[in-house]
Amino acid sequence: MIIRIIIRIFIAYKPSITCRMENSLNQNRVWGWGELALQYFPAISQKSATMQLLKWVRVSDKLVDQLEQSGWHPGKKYLTPRQKDYIVQHLGEP
Repeated sequence: MIIRIIIRIFIAYKPSITCRMENSLNQNRVWGWGELALQYFPAISQKSATMQLLKWVRVSDKLVDQLEQSGWHPGKKYLTPRQKDYIVQHLGEP
């Protein structure tokens, strides 16, 4: 009986996956391209998510220009906080 009560309390107060993603997106740190891609496409493999995110980025010339001016190029594996912010501003929150 006590275990059931504890489980119910844990489930009620457990932060949702969305809250954890929002908190992690607000972190000012270096992001892996694949890591960010998985935030946008969590149901597919990292390789597929990476390729899909690149397709989405290439649709916007403005976004590509901003990323290239900040030092990004296709094939780069890491993103600065500013580059990650450019992507999130253009594509929206994952």
